[in-house]
Amino acid sequence: MNQNYYAVLMAGGVGSRFWPVSTSSYPKQFHDMLGTGRTLIQKTFDRLNRFIPTENILILTNERYNNLVLEQLPMVQQEQVVLEPAMRNTAPCILYAALKIQKMNPNAVMIVAPSDHWIEDEQAFENDVKACFDKCEKEEVLCTLGIQPTFPNTGFGYIEFEKGSDENLKKVSQFREKPDYETAKEFLAQGNFLWNAGIFMWSVNTIVNAFKSYQPDQYALFEQGFSCYNTPDEQPFIAENYAKAENISIDYAILENSKSIFTLPATFDWNDLGTWGALYDKLDKDEVKNAVVNSKTLLLDAKGNMIRSPKGKIVVVDGLEDYIIVDKEDVLLICPKAKEQDIKKVLGQVKEKFGDQYT
Repeated sequence: MNQNYYAVLMAGGVGSRFWPVSTSSYPKQFHDMLGTGRTLIQKTFDRLNRFIPTENILILTNERYNNLVLEQLPMVQQEQVVLEPAMRNTAPCILYAALKIQKMNPNAVMIVAPSDHWIEDEQAFENDVKACFDKCEKEEVLCTLGIQPTFPNTGFGYIEFEKGSDENLKKVSQFREKPDYETAKEFLAQGNFLWNAGIFMWSVNTIVNAFKSYQPDQYALFEQGFSCYNTPDEQPFIAENYAKAENISIDYAILENSKSIFTLPATFDWNDLGTWGALYDKLDKDEVKNAVVNSKTLLLDAKGNMIRSPKGKIVVVDGLEDYIIVDKEDVLLICPKAKEQDIKKVLGQVKEKFGDQYT
C-alpha cells in the first residue's frame, strides 16, 4: 500500500431525511441502511482501506459521535478520530485535517469522502481515485469525481467541465448550484455536466496553499496550532479556537475560487442515499416493486412500498401503494413516497410536539 495515500472520512452529518431511523444521536452513517450486515461508515471505510493504509484514514465527526465511530471501526485509534467541537461546515474541518496530515507526511495526497454514499464497483472506485492521486502528485491541482447524470436531478449541484478534451480528467469551468428542472434538462442536453458527489482529491500542500490564498483568515487561525497537531496539546487548542472559524463550505471557500480544478467522470455506480426514495432505488424489489429491509412481511394489494422495521418484526400492509413505512421501537412513520422531502419538516413538528428524544 502506498504510504503517501491518506483519506478523510466525513461522518458528522445528521441525515434528517432518514428519520425516524436516523436521529441526531444516532445518524444514518452508523446504520445498516440496506440490510447488508455492514453500516454505511463501515462499508465506506472498507472501500478506502483496500488501497489506503488503515492508520492513514482519519474520521472527521462531531464530538458526540466519538464512541460510535470507535465501536463500529475497532481497527481505528482514538487519534484518527478528528473531533469537531462546533458545527462549522466543511471548509474548517477539511483544513484542520489537511494540516494534521501535512505534519505527519508533507508528501501526502488525500481523498475527502462522505461516509454515507453507496458504491458497488469498488475496483472502479479505486482506479478512479488513484488516477486523480496520480495527477495530484505531479501537479498543483484539485480533483473531484463527477457522476454521469442519468436524469435531470434537481437535488444535486453540478460540475460544468470544458468541452473538447480527450483526456479522462476534464478541466472544470465552474460549479453550478442545484438547478430547477428546466435548467437540469439543459445541463444534460449540453453533455458537459456531471453531478457533484462531494468526493475530492488533492495533495496536502496544494489544499493548504489554496486556503492560504483564498481563505487567509481561516488559514491563519488553524496554522497557529500547527506545532500542537498530533500531540496532547492539540485538543485544548482546538477546543479554544475551532468555534472561531467561519461557517463555510469547501465549495464556497476554495472550489469556486480555484482556477486549477479537474474532474474525472466516475466509472462506478453511485448513490448518495440521501432519502428513503434513493434507498428504495438501490434495494431489491419483489414482483410488485415493494422493497423490504429486515421485516417479515405479509403484503396484500400493496405495491411500490419502501418497508423497514426492526429485524424479525412481522409487518402486514394491505392496500397501500408507493408509501414509505418505517417502524422503530418508539416511532412509526407512514408517508407517501411523493412527500419524502417533507420528512425534515415533519421531524421539526415531532420535536415541537413530543420533544427531542424522538428526533
